[in-house]
Amino acid sequence: MAGLFALDQNFPQPLVLAVAPFMPEVELVPIRNIDTRLADMEDWEVLLSLHHHRRQWDGLVTTDSSMLNQARELAVVRQTNATLVIAHDAGNDPIKATGLLLAHLDYIAAHTTLTEPQIWRLTANNRPGRDSWALLERVAQHQHRDVDELWNDVRLTGAELRVDPLAR
Repeated sequence: MAGLFALDQNFPQPLVLAVAPFMPEVELVPIRNIDTRLADMEDWEVLLSLHHHRRQWDGLVTTDSSMLNQARELAVVRQTNATLVIAHDAGNDPIKATGLLLAHLDYIAAHTTLTEPQIWRLTANNRPGRDSWALLERVAQHQHRDVDELWNDVRLTGAELRVDPLAR
């Protein structure tokens, strides 16, 4: 059975709908499609409304990380056995929040249960690009070779570098 999650208004509905056919393990429903009044409620009221709804909701997906500091919201998650998924590091970027959610959603759906409250705090760290030489050194170490020797064996010659593979 697919997981059923309410999606707060910070996620772009067209994008979520576009990827829905590729996510059979979960159904994401914008809260405005559940009931338009949900958009104006406090977060704990949204969770409680989902608990009493005719459909059996697994929980709520949001970008509102302040819920992690709200005692009432945390109490309602616990009392209703809801799953709360927070795209924490997305800030105000709805595309980043959606990508972060999609990267973790299949795992969350597989581990969500209606008998235990859960909070998933999704994070994505921005990291600098990796140095290609450092990675080549790691490959050389794995192959028990000197990096310079490996470099000389695998690098393209000047002539090879000038030929466009698509032009052949």
